[in-house]
Amino acid sequence: MNILFIGDIVGKPGRKLIKKFLPILRQKYNIDYVISNYENIAHGFGITEKIYNEMKNVGIDVFTGGNHSFDRKEVIKLLEENKVLRPLNYFEAPGNWYYEDENIIVISAMGIFSMPYGKNPFIELKKFVEKKEKFIFIDFHAEATAEKRALFHLLKGKVGAIVGTHTHIGSDDLEIENGTCYLTDIGLTGCRDNVIGMDIKAPIKYMLTGMKQHYDVPKKCKSIMQCLIIESDGKFSKRAFKLKIYDDKIEKTQESENGN
Repeated sequence: MNILFIGDIVGKPGRKLIKKFLPILRQKYNIDYVISNYENIAHGFGITEKIYNEMKNVGIDVFTGGNHSFDRKEVIKLLEENKVLRPLNYFEAPGNWYYEDENIIVISAMGIFSMPYGKNPFIELKKFVEKKEKFIFIDFHAEATAEKRALFHLLKGKVGAIVGTHTHIGSDDLEIENGTCYLTDIGLTGCRDNVIGMDIKAPIKYMLTGMKQHYDVPKKCKSIMQCLIIESDGKFSKRAFKLKIYDDKIEKTQESENGN
């Protein structure tokens, strides 16, 4: 079983890359499941029904969320789909936080630091995974790298993969230990010549003044698509490698095998 994961897709530049390259990657690497985080996909904030249908039709199978999941009201209807997830942290929110079929379980979870108040993901995930025997993929949407590393060490040997999202900055610590693939942050898919996929004006003004600004996704930019491909034996990861696409150039930047 081959899994392709795409992290935070930021606005139209990110969606353009997905539409252009995902069908190519899916065929080239014989992908069985495409998982992607949707929380920044609609101009940086949340998701719309139109964009969901657009991305589903181009080949994304399961959508994971984050702290911007509920930024747009349209998501409430989309969460009725069993393949559109919201993070498990929310107490009484609509929708599901995991998707399960005969081969895979996909989980959407958030960290604690600098995230909306909610359930403790470490306690919830520890209890949940002990009862499962399938390949479990966790998108851990967290600000703190220490939280991501802690979850990896808590659950290694029990789940197939834990991959971080949220910071939009890709890390270089891909590894597989005890069959669990780990990467602190997959990085964004979208604009790469600005501030985490957003136009530079608003974040710079905020840093200088402390006053909140409206963030916009640039209409023109240099772009990047970042994704992780995992080869599984059914329950655990055997091999994984990261791909970066700079505008039109595809590069393999990291690779790991179980035990290395």
